[in-house]
This record gives sequence, structure tokens and C-alpha cells, in this order.
Amino acid sequence: MISCKKETETAKPEAATTEAPAVKKPIAAANVQTASFAIEGMTCAVGCAKTIENKLAEQEGVGQAVVDFDTKIATVKFDAEKQSLESLTKTIEGVAGGDSYKVTESKKM
Repeated sequence: MISCKKETETAKPEAATTEAPAVKKPIAAANVQTASFAIEGMTCAVGCAKTIENKLAEQEGVGQAVVDFDTKIATVKFDAEKQSLESLTKTIEGVAGGDSYKVTESKKM
């Protein structure tokens, strides 16, 4: 298996994904909150950003998750009764065994 962190200097950087963001079932409008998370440790759009995006999207209460590799920002729409900034931060930082990614800032929008 090849890790995205083993890129050579001659490798071209990958462009941010153009696929549709991961979307789950709708959540009650009264409970919807949006938050952004600045993430350190991502080295590619497919192996890192997309993996984090998918992990967030599969969490209960997450309606939508988008991770922009270029800006290193995750934007998440979630049910505030089922998720919080803290729980979403733990999800991000737990991806890939918990040693690769660090949330440096999170805020509700």
C-alpha cells in the first residue's frame, strides 16, 4: 500500500476533488448548525481530504461534510443534538489511527 505522504518531489500535487460532497439524510432544520475546522497534516486531496470527509459524513447527525484540501478547511452541517464541535474534532483527529491529523481551529458559523 502506498501512502500519500510518500510523494516524491517530482510528483505533481493533486487537485482538490471535484466530486459532489458527501451527503446524508436530512436533519431537522431547528437543530442544524454549521462549523468549520482547520486541519493540519493533510498531504493530498484523495488519500487525506476525501478520507476525512467520508469519515465525517458517516457520523450520525452529520448532514453534509466537505473537506477542501487547498484551504485545509472542513465544513460540516450537523444536528446539534447529536454532534458537537468536540465530537467532530475527535472524529477528524481519529482518522488514520489518530496520528496524522490535528484540528488547529474550530468555529461555528
